[in-house]
Amino acid sequence: MSAAPPLPLSTPSRNLVRLTIVRGITWTGFLAAIVIGVELLHFELKVVAVIGVIVSMGLINLFTWWRLGRQWVVNHSEYVLHLLADVLGLTLLFYFTGGSTNPFINYYLVPVTIAAATLPWRYAWIIASAAMASYTMLMFDYHPVPQLTHHHGDESVNLHILGMWLNFALSAGLVTFFIYKMAHALRSRDQALSRTREAALRNEQVVAVATQAAGTAHELGTPLSTMAVLLSEMREEAQGNPALRKDIDLLRQQVDVCKSRLQHLVQSADRRRMAEPEVYDARDWLEGVVQRWLVLRPDVSHRLEIAGQRGTPWLKVDTTLEQAITNLLNNAADANPDDIHIGLDWNGNEVILDIRDHGPGVAMDIADQLGETFVSTKSKGMGIGLFLTHATINRFGGGVSLYNHPDGGTLTEVILPSSDPRDTASPA
Repeated sequence: MSAAPPLPLSTPSRNLVRLTIVRGITWTGFLAAIVIGVELLHFELKVVAVIGVIVSMGLINLFTWWRLGRQWVVNHSEYVLHLLADVLGLTLLFYFTGGSTNPFINYYLVPVTIAAATLPWRYAWIIASAAMASYTMLMFDYHPVPQLTHHHGDESVNLHILGMWLNFALSAGLVTFFIYKMAHALRSRDQALSRTREAALRNEQVVAVATQAAGTAHELGTPLSTMAVLLSEMREEAQGNPALRKDIDLLRQQVDVCKSRLQHLVQSADRRRMAEPEVYDARDWLEGVVQRWLVLRPDVSHRLEIAGQRGTPWLKVDTTLEQAITNLLNNAADANPDDIHIGLDWNGNEVILDIRDHGPGVAMDIADQLGETFVSTKSKGMGIGLFLTHATINRFGGGVSLYNHPDGGTLTEVILPSSDPRDTASPA
């Protein structure tokens, strides 16, 4: 026998589960009160109509439990309909049991309170308005119960009932306003705490990766030196083979680049330059980044287009930002090294960098996870590059977005805030 499907765990679904439980308890209590009123207090009620209302609400509750067992998303509109059904059921019950003279009339505050605590502003006021309109109607149109009616002269609405109505109106308004505000504040706080926890976790991961990188950079010095010595000997032995010497020269060039980058990494850390970013003209800075990248990736072809706008796109940068952009360029080259388009644009507040490749694009099932954890689009990738790239660009107040281009390939968009040109430093 197969197990029943689990209940949905989204917030509206959980709220609907709670509402169903409350509804079951409430209408069971109303049924008991009706039985006591008829059998012991001899209330003159339309029993068939009253029992019909209670049975109808019970059927609604059973249907709701069945619906919660299905894997369907519960949205705010559906939740509002359930609360409106509760208001309608209460209205029919009170109509047959004395209307506004029924001492349980203020139970209208329950759906109003639930709506204010769990729904957006406009939905909460829909429930409050429906309850208020129902209460107002029941002041003038209802089936009277002699045991609950107290007439004072010829007044069609006595002061007691009017006072109860005013009390309900004030209570409904205050509950809707303040409970919603408090619930909204709690939701905002939870979201802020969630973002803080995610940022703290991301920072811990960055620190862990940085610690490993520092140790690895130190350890890589020895094998790179060994490779350089061996390549020099191989070059001497390949005197009569120009093609082989050319390949060896390329390998030696790559080894020298790796050694240079490791030395630059150590020197930058010693000078603590990463703690004090410098401001450059984004056009000159990007051209330098692309030229250094081409040394690492001589196999790629690219187009660099810089918008011909007025003004200077000042950008605050450091070595980590250059590494982040280089990671994105490498990802584009790994997808397809041919015809990589690099674009730079800017406005008064932002500098926009676009990188377009003609590769297979990004799978939709992992698109939302890229940069949030170690998820890679490459079969042998670890996802660390994109993770560090996102973390670095977020630290500068910017963002990274990846799109599947309509004409094929991936479009990577980097948006960074413009900086104050008064902090401009001369490029090294």
